[in-house]
Amino acid sequence: MASNQQARPGVGELAMDQRTGRIGVVMGEIGGRVQMRPIGGGIEWEAMPGDVVAPRAREELSARLAVRNGNSRVGL
Repeated sequence: MASNQQARPGVGELAMDQRTGRIGVVMGEIGGRVQMRPIGGGIEWEAMPGDVVAPRAREELSARLAVRNGNSRVGL
């Protein structure tokens, strides 16, 4: 692998689905597709392996902040 390429995030790591722009946790891979779940929980979605990349720091921070803000609205 070239030094400018990153390995796809593994199970339990944050990843971004480039096709949809969504950030979630990698849950596994079934049938050639990556199973992802939103950071704050919810319904999993499938992504093509080539679309799954590590989020940039700014994207990760934004996603985590959105979850915190949502939780604070409901008193969590």
